Amino acid sequence: MTLNHEITHSPDFAMITVNLEKDQKVFAEPSAMASMSKNIHMKAGFKGGFKKSLGRAFGGESMIVNTFTSKDGPGEVVLAAGQAGDARHYRLDGGEFYLQRGAFIANSDGVEISGKWQGAKGFFSGEGLVLLKATGTGDVFFTSYGAILEIDVSDQYIVDTGYIVAFEDTLNYRIRTVPGMSIGSKIKSFLFGGEGLVCEFSGQGKVWIQTRAPGSFFNWVWPFRPTKNN
Repeated sequence: MTLNHEITHSPDFAMITVNLEKDQKVFAEPSAMASMSKNIHMKAGFKGGFKKSLGRAFGGESMIVNTFTSKDGPGEVVLAAGQAGDARHYRLDGGEFYLQRGAFIANSDGVEISGKWQGAKGFFSGEGLVLLKATGTGDVFFTSYGAILEIDVSDQYIVDTGYIVAFEDTLNYRIRTVPGMSIGSKIKSFLFGGEGLVCEFSGQGKVWIQTRAPGSFFNWVWPFRPTKNN
C-alpha cells in the first residue's frame, strides 16, 4: 500500500508530508525530519545490517537511518532536504531504481537502499564510483538541487552527469565525453570545469534531471569568495 503523502512548496523548497496509520513506518535520512506529531516514535540505527549501511555511506548517504513509527493512532512526519530544491515520489514494484548520491531522502517498509559498485559507469559529477540502488516493493522519496524534470526516454538521450537525479533500471547507460569534442577540447573542459562527462541513456524508461548542478554553482560563486590580502 502506497504511503499517504503530499509534496508541497515545489519546486524551490519542497517538503514531504507523510501521513502514517497506526504502526506504519517511514525511514528517512538523519536531519530530514522538519516536524512530526507527538505520537510519532523516532529511532536511529543501522537498517539492513552493516554491509548495506556501509554501501549507503559509499553512495554519499548516512550509514544511520531514522525510523519513524506512528504509535497509538495516525500521525504525520514532515521531511525536508538540506538543499534548496524539489522532491518526488516513486513507487517501486519489485524492480530496481537508481539514485544519484545525495538524492535519497526517505522510503517505506519493503524497500532497501544500498550502494552498488558501477565501475566507471558510476563516475557521476566527478564524485565516487557508486550509485544508490533501491530494491523491493514500496515507496521511494528523492530530492534534487533545483526543480526536477521527468524525461521519458524511448531510444537514446544524453544528460550531463551533474544534472542526473534518478533513473529506472529499464534504461541502459554509459558514461562518455561530450560527442564531437576534440581531444584538446576534452582535456581543457575536464581541467577547467566545463562540460565533459555525459551519461548516454538508451532503451525505454524514465530519467529525472535537476535544473541546477552543484558543480556549476560552485564555479559561479568561486570568484566571489572572501580572500585574504597579503
